[in-house]
Amino acid sequence: MIIGVPKEIKEQEQRVALLPSAANQLTRRSHSVLVEKNAGIGSGYPDEEYVKAGAEVVDQAKEVFARADMIVKVKEPREAEFPLLRKGQILLTYLHLAASKSLTEALLKSGVTAVAYETIQIDHRLPLLEPMSEIAGRMSVVMGANFLAKYNGGSGVLLGGVPGVLPGRVVIIGGGTSGVNALRMANGLGADVTILDIDVERLRFLDLAMENLHTLYSNEANLNDLMPDCDLLIGAVLLPGAKAPKLITRAMLRKMKRGSVLVDIS
Repeated sequence: MIIGVPKEIKEQEQRVALLPSAANQLTRRSHSVLVEKNAGIGSGYPDEEYVKAGAEVVDQAKEVFARADMIVKVKEPREAEFPLLRKGQILLTYLHLAASKSLTEALLKSGVTAVAYETIQIDHRLPLLEPMSEIAGRMSVVMGANFLAKYNGGSGVLLGGVPGVLPGRVVIIGGGTSGVNALRMANGLGADVTILDIDVERLRFLDLAMENLHTLYSNEANLNDLMPDCDLLIGAVLLPGAKAPKLITRAMLRKMKRGSVLVDIS
């Protein structure tokens, strides 16, 4: 099989779908790997490493798409890539089709067999989404803390507090992988953390597994009560393969303090 790795063209996307070590494993099993020039450079993997791994580096994405039986990407195809997809080809990537009608229609029109990483389940887990959720959860607190700084227009609240000053209050909606990683990061900073979920058993588990947190059933009334004192609100709700529900209303936002921060990673 010929496996193609095009360079990601989505704005600010620096990841690459296949590392040189993985390319080497595939070529050792008699597969051919085509890599677009500079596809791995944003992740720290120059073309030379792919060549050493047995892959062929080509100049243009057009050639990768034209020759490959299977395309592996990180992000969903952009509009410029739609015409490059073809019937009989396999596409492996994060797709998030619920958020894009145009992408769904383009995939149907092309006849490509598209497999979305985020919908692959093993034992009721999402093994290809979990690593991204872990990163997103931890970074949500890092970015939120940064935007709370006065120089970024925030309230100036330090999430961990200092002696004589109360810690910042963090509210996390969703107790899945991303929510739990946000919880760990906020907890580690010393923030006052409340996590909400509709699964009471999940809340019970988190209450037993972790210290220094508040658990609360997720509903509109409880969210309304939390908004006035919240410094950092993190949305971390996941419905596999579907759009995340809209839980925060404009009325709730108006209750939040000036300079507070909302980070949505749903």
